[in-house]
Amino acid sequence: MTVLPEEPAILEVRHGVRRWIAAHAPDGDVAVALSGGADSLALTAAAAAEARSAIALVVDHRLQPGSDAVADEAAARARALGCASAEVLPVDVTGTGGLEAAARQARYRALDSARGTRPVLLGHTLDDQAETVLLGLSRGSGGRSIWGMSPYDSPWGRPLLDVRRAVTRQTCAELGLRPHEDPHNSSPDFVRVRLRAEVLPLLEDVLGGGVAGALARTGEHLREEGAVLDALAADAGANVVVDGEIDAAVLALSAPPVRRRVLRSWLLAAGARGLGDTQLRAVDDLVARWRGQGQVAIGGGTPDARLVVRRRRGRLNVGLDDRRRV
Repeated sequence: MTVLPEEPAILEVRHGVRRWIAAHAPDGDVAVALSGGADSLALTAAAAAEARSAIALVVDHRLQPGSDAVADEAAARARALGCASAEVLPVDVTGTGGLEAAARQARYRALDSARGTRPVLLGHTLDDQAETVLLGLSRGSGGRSIWGMSPYDSPWGRPLLDVRRAVTRQTCAELGLRPHEDPHNSSPDFVRVRLRAEVLPLLEDVLGGGVAGALARTGEHLREEGAVLDALAADAGANVVVDGEIDAAVLALSAPPVRRRVLRSWLLAAGARGLGDTQLRAVDDLVARWRGQGQVAIGGGTPDARLVVRRRRGRLNVGLDDRRRV
């Protein structure tokens, strides 16, 4: 283990990592996703000090000139901080959904492939959690969308969700490290950057401070309550799904949040994609507000046929629409 100075910010980050390892990785073997920025650099230093064995995984998105040199420098820092190894993972950023989403997908694929059996620690802070909750709130997609990030969603671990971004920067200062400043993190082309630079500071000013912490706590409370509802929905689903179909009369007896969770799980298992609140509530109407209405189209299917939900003889089933798309 690496010996670090016992400065206030360093200790706060180390305590977060120590608690996380004790709860989720008792064997002490972890991987750390290192970008070279302040959050991941502070996390890497703490993991090298607290874990039995820490390896660093540095993803090079190759979106900017010189990104390979930045990645190599981050890997060298990880070794100097005491990581058992540091590997640079070059990726190709392609796909739909915008640059930010494509980069995230490429990054997670690379990390998952390189981690072996170790959980991967991510440098998400309390500030990132607040931004995530606020983004979810803007979508209006129900409680699940504002749960925020979980401390552990295997294989992804987030030990710093109770640590402010300012603390990770101070940690780097206490260690004499100068983090890499990614230009994308200050570009107003990205919604999350504008939330960070404009919206949250304004909310803090207008509401008298404490907004980031309040948003993070809200997400945590909803996540805990949602886990209870998910368990109830799992029990209800075992009683209402018959031969792959939903017994509408039985499901109608469940409370709306439980009912919609059962439907959501059932639809996703049937191949639904991009399932939104409007679609889910329309399917729920086939159960709880049945008036003889027709089928409900949901995301999924094939280029020639939509995936639809129908109610027939008291049961809901999922299948391809008989009519070709126009």
